Amino acid sequence: MRAVVYDRYGPPDVLRLEEVPRPVPGAGQVLVRVAATSVNLSDWETLRGTPAYARIGGWRTPARRTLGSDIAGRVEELGPGVTRFRVGDEVYGDNLRIKGGFAEYAVTPAEVLDRKPPSLSFAEASAIPQAGAIAWQGTAGAGTGTRLLINGAGGGSGSFAIPLAKRLGAHVTGVDNASKLDFMRSLGADEVIDYRAADFTRAGPFDLILDLVAHRSVFAYRRALAPGGRYRCVGGPVRTLLRVLTAGTVAGLATGRRIGVLAVREGPDHFAPVTRLCVAGELGVHIDRTFPLEETARALAHVGEGRALGKVVVAPG
Repeated sequence: MRAVVYDRYGPPDVLRLEEVPRPVPGAGQVLVRVAATSVNLSDWETLRGTPAYARIGGWRTPARRTLGSDIAGRVEELGPGVTRFRVGDEVYGDNLRIKGGFAEYAVTPAEVLDRKPPSLSFAEASAIPQAGAIAWQGTAGAGTGTRLLINGAGGGSGSFAIPLAKRLGAHVTGVDNASKLDFMRSLGADEVIDYRAADFTRAGPFDLILDLVAHRSVFAYRRALAPGGRYRCVGGPVRTLLRVLTAGTVAGLATGRRIGVLAVREGPDHFAPVTRLCVAGELGVHIDRTFPLEETARALAHVGEGRALGKVVVAPG
């Protein structure tokens, strides 16, 4: 089978397309013939090996030769003990632990998969699991009149988070680069900020901040929060995360604010609510571009360099 592989951390040009043996599912696993794999920022981080947590399991060289976790496709083979699915079932899910989605076939634990709704294309289904779970959990607690800021709102998770928050009645401010301002408005953002032109931490105060690209100091985040407000970040440099977990917690408590890291829960139970809204037509799946397997490097660069409006998908077929 064809797969996009890499043997060292670096820029997209370290990736190459190779013929490799088709994987065999073990106990509790299934083999999926991949129809689509969406690109996440976690793929970009694991490609480059930065932040440092992206190297967990492989400090010097990548632990997995093939990236890609959000997959959608058809069950090709069942491993021992799998009874939830049958060969031919259309499935989707977040294979974050094993990855391998940028290939024609991928092995994944059965527990991370769910059946794909017939009304969603494979590309649409692949766009939901990781980004949808982050958006669903990151906007939890928002309600009518909540002043919510989403930093990095023009990307994959933001494309779900903005309309989810609006559905809950929040007043949403989206932050991203200038090329994404109109896109964020189209998703329903009440206000938009180009982070290169204005300091969003001085635009508050906000009741809730979902930070998808944390890079600022905890004191800037505290300044942006209203009394009783809550800040949660997903990802970012290790130094920033450590400061959020330590100094941020102390600084927040001392001023009646909550500053911390969003521990995203994975699995169908946590992305299925977003899928149901998409199927019902209450939420859209925004796919910027679809790339063929041989252009996976371009797809990763499109996301990693901040150019994607919503989700980017790689389609092996």
